[in-house]
Amino acid sequence: MTRDIFQAIADPTRRAILLLIASQAMTPNAVAEHFDSTRQAVSKHMKVLMECQVLKQEKVGREIYYSFNPTKLKDLDKWISQLKDHWEDRFDQLDKVLLNIKNRKNES
Repeated sequence: MTRDIFQAIADPTRRAILLLIASQAMTPNAVAEHFDSTRQAVSKHMKVLMECQVLKQEKVGREIYYSFNPTKLKDLDKWISQLKDHWEDRFDQLDKVLLNIKNRKNES
């Protein structure tokens, strides 16, 4: 099952896991040490991150290391860019309205 990137970032614990793993590849046990929740709870969050494809795994000997996959964040970046463009246009329109009001006041 593949989930979308928004499910990955919807939970604060998953966002914290992403920040941890973005700096270096880690085993699930190493990740779990940073949280007050159980190893199983952290594993469930990591499973969601895997399903969203923002984490990738590599087996090294007997250990599995998880690393960050930044390419999946392109969907998120695209969406944020669209919102940013929309709101910049709206603020530009508001600036024009306010400037017109100011100019009318100055003319009076």
